[in-house]
Amino acid sequence: MWNKRELQRKIEEWLQEDIGFGDITTMSTIPEDEQGTGILYAKEAGMIAGLPIAQQVFEIVDPTLVFTAKAAEGDRVEKGQQIAEVEGSVRSILSGERLALNLLQRLSGIATRTNQYVQALEGTKARVVDTRKTTPGLRLVEKYAVRVGGGHNHRYALYDAVLIKDNHIKGAGGLKQAVAAARAAIPHTMKIEVETESLEQVREALEAGADIIMLDNMTNEQMKEAVDLIAGRAVVEASGGVTLDTIRSIAETGVDVISVGALTHSVKALDISLDLNQRKR
Repeated sequence: MWNKRELQRKIEEWLQEDIGFGDITTMSTIPEDEQGTGILYAKEAGMIAGLPIAQQVFEIVDPTLVFTAKAAEGDRVEKGQQIAEVEGSVRSILSGERLALNLLQRLSGIATRTNQYVQALEGTKARVVDTRKTTPGLRLVEKYAVRVGGGHNHRYALYDAVLIKDNHIKGAGGLKQAVAAARAAIPHTMKIEVETESLEQVREALEAGADIIMLDNMTNEQMKEAVDLIAGRAVVEASGGVTLDTIRSIAETGVDVISVGALTHSVKALDISLDLNQRKR
């Protein structure tokens, strides 16, 4: 799912950013021995993602806190539905509240949006994938949220796959030269993807032996021609300005993969809140 040690390091950094040397308001207003339960609930309908991460936030703030999920990852929830509760020190609950909610809201928004795209593709062979257009520092969890929503991940970063784009082609002196140079430099286990903007470039990419051919900002008619031209000799990816209104017609051109930057770069967070509704000593 993710590297828990890496996620713990990130959460500790985020908590340091938010809490610093102490939550002044909470420490000055809440008795140290005050115990209670925080109820996390959805303020709008959507898909939930990030509950294990929210749990880890509270556990790092205070290992004595008890976090209980009332929904599962990927569950659809309605407005007002309880999704989790956290019990223990009120000071600790309030200190961890904002980071836990920020992550839970962001990831649930991504999962909700992704699932809308996935549903739009039902009955086609195409799959929706994310991009590297993620929030700096949040890629690990944002790509996780895409999977919770039923989508798939593209390459994680620059180091795990070759994706030759227009500027690489210019810098290498041509598409075929770029593919040949990459093929000579990488392990035999790694695939090469080439971004193309015309049918002429599609032919070049095929001749160069590209494993994946991206059709960048092409019309549906051009994509149909490209799919016929490629004829199964490479994986075909469509990219560029894809929306919920257009993704179905793009899939019907016969492409294998549709990449959507909007899954992560401009998604609306799902509205989730925490209410402290029990106080006991």
